Amino acid sequence: MSLGLLKLFLIIFFLFINNSTKAEPVQKNIGLFKLLNKSTNKVSQKKIFVNESAEWGTLNIELYACFSSPPNEIPENYALISVLDKLNKEKNDVYLGWIISSSPDITPLEHPIYDLWLVDCTNDKTS
Repeated sequence: MSLGLLKLFLIIFFLFINNSTKAEPVQKNIGLFKLLNKSTNKVSQKKIFVNESAEWGTLNIELYACFSSPPNEIPENYALISVLDKLNKEKNDVYLGWIISSSPDITPLEHPIYDLWLVDCTNDKTS
């Protein structure tokens, strides 16, 4: 076996091992969010439980799922949310989709008053 073929075999072997050993995300039951009110320039923080909603200013935020990367991987959090605005009668749904903690500057919520971002997904420490 030539040296080039051996190197190619090792590269393919390690790529296969890396892809097959990826761990699944860990499901959590609480999402920790921050909300910036652009008109007052104040940031507030709130915990929302999965399958529950929270009123925050004029927004109603419902959390459907919250996942974290496994401890042995780069920290990352993903949340599936629905955001409704009580003041906007024509377009009540502001956002429905995933939000990622590592990209707060690329927030999917486009709102004239609020910026919302995910900080962390965690589990309830009291249970």
